[in-house]
Amino acid sequence: MKVKVNGVEKMLKNGAKLKDALAGEEYHPGTVVSIHLSTEKLVQESDDFEMKLSSGKSVVLHLEPGKDSELWKKHMAKMPGLYTRWVNRQIAAVGAFQTDIEVNRDRRRYRKYDVFFALGGFDNNTTYVMIAREEHRGAYGAGSGIIGRVTLGRHVIDQMREGDAIESVTPLMSETSKDNVIVTSDLSYKLDEGYSVDTFITVDLDRQSPKSAEHLLVLSRSGYMEVTESTGSFMSCSLDLDTEIPQETHIVRAPGVVTVRNTGPGMGKMYIYRERRQMVPSHNHVGTVTNGLSIAMFANAGDKIGVVTNPQRILSVGMTQKEGAAFLGSKGLRQKRTGDTSDDAVIVDQTPEATLDAIHADEIETFGVPKNRIYKISLDRGEKNRLNSYYFDKITGLSHKPIGALKVHFAFKGMPMVTFEGDEVRGKSLYPNDAFKKCSRGDIGVTNQARPHKGLLGIRLENSKEYGPTGEEPYGTNIFGKFLGDLDDMMKGLKDGDTVYVTEMDL
Repeated sequence: MKVKVNGVEKMLKNGAKLKDALAGEEYHPGTVVSIHLSTEKLVQESDDFEMKLSSGKSVVLHLEPGKDSELWKKHMAKMPGLYTRWVNRQIAAVGAFQTDIEVNRDRRRYRKYDVFFALGGFDNNTTYVMIAREEHRGAYGAGSGIIGRVTLGRHVIDQMREGDAIESVTPLMSETSKDNVIVTSDLSYKLDEGYSVDTFITVDLDRQSPKSAEHLLVLSRSGYMEVTESTGSFMSCSLDLDTEIPQETHIVRAPGVVTVRNTGPGMGKMYIYRERRQMVPSHNHVGTVTNGLSIAMFANAGDKIGVVTNPQRILSVGMTQKEGAAFLGSKGLRQKRTGDTSDDAVIVDQTPEATLDAIHADEIETFGVPKNRIYKISLDRGEKNRLNSYYFDKITGLSHKPIGALKVHFAFKGMPMVTFEGDEVRGKSLYPNDAFKKCSRGDIGVTNQARPHKGLLGIRLENSKEYGPTGEEPYGTNIFGKFLGDLDDMMKGLKDGDTVYVTEMDL
């Protein structure tokens, strides 16, 4: 059977499941995908049909429940190619074709724009579809025969002439209607002929909103974004509200428009709109969804949606200088090496860092350091330490790139800990954890809001039951990570103001 996956047709075995369709496709496990039902399936579910005429105009028929509308669905495939046999003041008649309608000569009342069956000569071998041009009573041989009513294009009925042909009849349903879209992460879902699958949304970024666009690139850096709120008007992601967003471009928030809040409570909240809303200065235009909109339209809170951006993110941090040169070169960009410029040095900083700024830069500066000067750490990202690890990410830059930086606050030979600069304002949100019983060498911690130096970060250099990584007593300390590198190597010659680079990734 034929299905489409991300717009490309694939041949699958009958009875194939979603996992078969996704083989070899860009798909992040755990994200939801959208499945558009086939046209044949829609015929069974749609109540609206568009009839296109040879005149280039069209009308929309809305079905009324009953046996006659079900009969219409059964025979609608015969309509293309038929033409208007006669038109008078009361009706326009299209036909003829064969049905099994039983003859019924009762006289009925028809409202203007009713669509109904009629039997020519009271013979079901010559069945017509009639459209009432005005209210009247008549006996057309098919009982009431009511199929439905014309709801759009009614002016076309007044313009119909004998010989006008029916070119096509198709179920009328929005591409993103809930009636014809299934959003699921169930890979065992069984597919059918003609289904269409999207595994991600594509967002064309607004080149006039570089900071807003970068915020989306950061939120979706793993290839997907989590839905934290879902309403009739929008879906949103509020996982990174502790960020500065300047005012950039504003536009009307039409379906598929992506915005980010730039001020007030919820600054940094990302939205994808499902309904049209007016332009407001508090929402920057990030970009517009060009493919896979149905995923964003019907994803629920807690779902993850795959995201592909145009352009894709340009960040060389974590690569070697040689790899960075090749990566930037593939984007048509020129590298300027600083710091350790050797091929094997690892890039820890890039300027400019924002993708839409980098695209227009004359050259990209990549700052490198020896690989052995980047130290591996492990952070506890469980619920207990969610705020602590989030704070650490923000201070170091691990919130938006794979290698973070710690600026030394106090380092002195013989001291049992080394401390790093934090942010006292952000530190006010660090609630105390349960007091530790023992602090071990290599523990990473932060001074919580219970102490004056809240937000100060530290690494313990000696075991202690009394003091934590920042020199605070247990009640003033939150321990949330472990330094896995060589502490003795890190401390060699380390002094106040130096920078220590850390990562959770394997280099």
